[in-house]
Amino acid sequence: MRKLLREWRWYRHRKKLIEIQLLVLDVDGVLTDGGLLLNPDGELQKRFDVRDGLGLRLLQQIGLSLAFLSGGQGGATEQRAQQLGIQHCLIGIKDKPPALMALQEQLQVSVEQTCFVGDDLNDLAVRNHVGLLLTPCDSCRPMRLQADAVLCQRGGHGAVRELAERILQARGHWAALQRHGWRDRND
Repeated sequence: MRKLLREWRWYRHRKKLIEIQLLVLDVDGVLTDGGLLLNPDGELQKRFDVRDGLGLRLLQQIGLSLAFLSGGQGGATEQRAQQLGIQHCLIGIKDKPPALMALQEQLQVSVEQTCFVGDDLNDLAVRNHVGLLLTPCDSCRPMRLQADAVLCQRGGHGAVRELAERILQARGHWAALQRHGWRDRND
């Protein structure tokens, strides 16, 4: 019954998944599991899921604009953004709504065309500035209660890939990828 209810929620948001032009992701707790590792030199290290990365590449290929919007700092996030070709990597952002609105204005994307994935209380602040607010299953309780939908996977462990697949399914691209696979192209 729970699975059926979860799928119904996603079905209700199918149209929004089709209309999304901008996907904005919090980093710690969404693209990572939220853990922070410090090496002996005091440098911050983060673990990113490679399947999430491929999901983002697939979304880029169908024309979605992607952005990282994080309150955290450290070279790992910028490095990952560079590896994935993410042009909008906003880090050290303490107040997320103004940064999000500036990005939307820069890209000429409406609130309704924006999807945000976050996991904690500071991410709830963008609620009124996005058409779709999503969260991993291991996010804080208030986020899970107020999100439009909760992903089945945990942050840093496939949540972004799950969303990518749902967007690709809604837009009719997933079946061909399943049949023929994907090849990276330099176009």
